[in-house]
Amino acid sequence: MAGWSDIVITFYVIAMAFLALFGVHRYSLLYLYLRNRIPHPELPPQVDGLPKVTVQLPIYNERYVIDRLLDSVVAIDYPRSLFEVQVLDDSTDDTSDMVAVKVESLRAAGHDIVQIRRSDRTGFKAGALQNGLEKAKGELVAVFDADFTPDPLFLRRVVPHFQDESVGMVQTRWDHLNRDYSLLTRIQSILLDGHFVVEHIARSRTGRFFNFNGTAGIWRKSCIESAGGWHFDTLTEDLDLSYRAQLKKWHFVYLDGVTSPAELPVEMNAFKSQQHRWAKGSIQTALKLLPEIWRSAVPLKVKVEATAHLSSNLAYAVMIIPVFLIFPVLILQASNEIYRAVFFYSVVFFASTLSVTLFYLAAEKRATGSARAALKYLPGLMSLGIGMTLNNARAVFEALARKSTPFLRTPKYNVVGRKDLWKKKIYKARWSTLSLIEMVLAVYFFVSVFYALTAGLYLAVPILLLFLFGFLYVGVLSMLHRA
Repeated sequence: MAGWSDIVITFYVIAMAFLALFGVHRYSLLYLYLRNRIPHPELPPQVDGLPKVTVQLPIYNERYVIDRLLDSVVAIDYPRSLFEVQVLDDSTDDTSDMVAVKVESLRAAGHDIVQIRRSDRTGFKAGALQNGLEKAKGELVAVFDADFTPDPLFLRRVVPHFQDESVGMVQTRWDHLNRDYSLLTRIQSILLDGHFVVEHIARSRTGRFFNFNGTAGIWRKSCIESAGGWHFDTLTEDLDLSYRAQLKKWHFVYLDGVTSPAELPVEMNAFKSQQHRWAKGSIQTALKLLPEIWRSAVPLKVKVEATAHLSSNLAYAVMIIPVFLIFPVLILQASNEIYRAVFFYSVVFFASTLSVTLFYLAAEKRATGSARAALKYLPGLMSLGIGMTLNNARAVFEALARKSTPFLRTPKYNVVGRKDLWKKKIYKARWSTLSLIEMVLAVYFFVSVFYALTAGLYLAVPILLLFLFGFLYVGVLSMLHRA
């Protein structure tokens, strides 16, 4: 019995210590953000001689949003002689026919727009972007995914920053067309606000590397070329290129005051697919680039932050340990006084998740003007993060095992208002049997809550409820939303 208990406690404590490091890292980003949160002047003075811009629209089977995308892009205010649009169309359904008709109509109206088709989807989005880049006439290249609706003043507000010849990329902040559609979209919006407000400001204003987010930004074409172009050996081609470009000493600019609205995934399996791609791609990029980053001459603070940034999804793999061991630890705690110290360590760890509260409240204060409105969603945010453990841990293990998987784009349904429907539309994301295990874990944590109550371990109950509701929410919605 002693040997078994020692093994359980050892693995549990090591996992908690490792996860606590990520809480500490979140505090460090929050500290850097708070020191640098005062708005900077966003718009350099206009000069004569605007550069030519190519707008790339990588799409794949987007029948519900293609008209919205093209209408918003051609409405951008910029001299027509200096503005071309590439519709990088890899579609395999009637989207291509819709694009052809729309492009012909827009060309007749005087817009420089072209539909570019490939014989196959080699490289998926990265391959489409690279193929389009070779034909692009612009000095600058803007990218918008199909779910975005750029503001008419987007180019007017972003292009002037390229007057500085050292600037290779400018990223704008994502906004959310359907923030209030459901609990799922509300929590997603808070998660993304944390990334775009706190993380991007903290990194970009302190000389650390930050990344292009795949859309709603502009690249200098020569920057992409000097960094080696778009690669498709990871699922996060944007993150990969960002780090390669900054290693080539290109300067990146983040514009917190310029927002680009987009549609958030409204169904759980689409959200899980997106999160899987991002988690796996970040670890793939870490494996690919961290050795080069540590061999480079960039400052130590950049190397440390790059390591924390690119490897952050390892937390999901480690989280598997407390997920399965927390009930045995409860039993040990109830049966032996010495194990109260172990549970105290868990309390210390979860106290460090106070950083989650502070982190996202700070982000919402800046993004929406009200931190109080987001406060009620924070337990749901933490539960959702826990509920995604299996999904994202699988992504991490696949990356570590060098297992290749296709790029699965996130379905878009043109769902903005609460009355908009999506369940009868096509493009459903794949449903995974992993959801059945998530439901089993929900039962496991229900039993854990019951045991904690009967054993008088009341301090454990709030923590266990986060796990219970997280796996229950993710598992149930995955099955209800399955195709």
